[in-house]
Amino acid sequence: MEKKKEKFFEKIVKKNYNNQLELVLENKSFDENTKSILLSMMYKLESAYSDYETVKSNVMPKDNFLQMIIDVINKDVESIKIVKMRSKGAEVLEGKKFKVDKANKEFICYPVERQILYCISKISKNDIILKDKYYVVDEAFSNLLLIGNNINTVEAIRDFNGFSWDIVTKDIESLEYNLIYQNLRILIGAKFLNKWIYNKEIMLDYYDLFKSKLEEIYGKQMQKKLIEHLEKIAILLELKYNPEMTQKFQVDKSEIADKLSKIQNKEEYIMQLTKDKKELNKQIKNIDKTINDKTLLQREYFYRNEMLPLEKKIFSMRILAQMLKEERNQLEQKRKAINEMLNPQQFVKVKKQLEEKYKILNYMEVQDLETRIIEEIIIIQEIFLECYKIRIDNAKNKKEIINLITELRYYLSIPVSKTKKISQVSKLKNTLEETIKMLINKGIKSKILINILNDSEINYLVLKEIFNTKIINLQGININFKKEEGNLILQIFDENVFDKQVTLGNLASFDLKDFSIKLNKNVKIFTSY
Repeated sequence: MEKKKEKFFEKIVKKNYNNQLELVLENKSFDENTKSILLSMMYKLESAYSDYETVKSNVMPKDNFLQMIIDVINKDVESIKIVKMRSKGAEVLEGKKFKVDKANKEFICYPVERQILYCISKISKNDIILKDKYYVVDEAFSNLLLIGNNINTVEAIRDFNGFSWDIVTKDIESLEYNLIYQNLRILIGAKFLNKWIYNKEIMLDYYDLFKSKLEEIYGKQMQKKLIEHLEKIAILLELKYNPEMTQKFQVDKSEIADKLSKIQNKEEYIMQLTKDKKELNKQIKNIDKTINDKTLLQREYFYRNEMLPLEKKIFSMRILAQMLKEERNQLEQKRKAINEMLNPQQFVKVKKQLEEKYKILNYMEVQDLETRIIEEIIIIQEIFLECYKIRIDNAKNKKEIINLITELRYYLSIPVSKTKKISQVSKLKNTLEETIKMLINKGIKSKILINILNDSEINYLVLKEIFNTKIINLQGININFKKEEGNLILQIFDENVFDKQVTLGNLASFDLKDFSIKLNKNVKIFTSY
């Protein structure tokens, strides 16, 4: 009974995360300046996160997020080195914004709260979160999610100050990674992505679960299209941001091409495998004989040492015996691989895997990388919007529809370049318009949004403006119509505070007597929430 009371009081008493962080910092050897920056960062996060939750809707709950940051600092960070810009100490960064050393639980960065939070986010995760059976994709897709999540983590202090919301595009480490991550967060949910990113269960194949979840929500055809282009963009971005991988991929491609060439003549290939297996059997037999015969082992010991330079001499026969056992294990692995290839079913499977790998590597031969990245991003946005329409169509209750409106408004504001956001991409204009209209009509039909006129075009003309505002709480928006110089003006208010106005067109184009809203009267857009 006492434990139940304690849990109840924990829920109703607001946690002071700054105090909690102070207790953690008491046991850290960070200098006072670093501790001060961390406390300031936590204060800003706590002040801004409620607005962040309201604007994005589908995010990690505030208490969970703040507790996670404190836990990471406590468990995963032993040293933080803050260096001033353009100082001698900054040379260690070698032109980068930060350096994270996960093995030693330390990072170096400038005294910028956003960068410190990014490092905290980065240091707490595994580098690869896909199983290695997903060749190339394992690393590329892991980076797609991990970098996107790190950018997402800092958004609350990057774009929110406790009063307003303004996306600081120049401070987003990668616009492409950010956009794709936000696509996935909206489609699959922050909860699933966080479970995947922080997954510690080795047996779980989250990539497979991810594909199953997409299929369950959006259907098999849409899932296949999305996965195909997500893998492509992941690889293209890997080539852009990790160019040294290009050389590795070229070596892999050459080796795989050679294997495929040999496999094409099946009979000849199997004859060669059989020959290789006999040779391996012979080598393994000789090692076994040497290990079990003291005279032979001694002879091998002297023979090897004669061939080796002083610094690489083998110190004892015991060490040689261990070396021979390791060599035997390696030969045994090769023999096992040959036995698998001699199995007809396994032969077909390996051949298919090699062909798939070669197909991926061949795709990476890109002439104009930036152009291909832009093309893939547009294709993914088209698929994203088709998926979003499915969600709109399947929405059953008012809460779901309000969340869809909130999420779509956020999505339209995501930057795709330093000067342009999603809503301004000309190639997406028609699809965006269809999606917004569909959602507005659903909102009116469900009696969530005000029906200004039984005319979908007029409703769209007016209500689409809610997707262009930076008002934190959409459900508090008020609108007002007024006449001005022969035009009909739409005024938008944050509650009762004027936000902006839009000229809808010439007064003669509107029959105001049929409007459900009278002139010069403030009315809420959301009729029910």
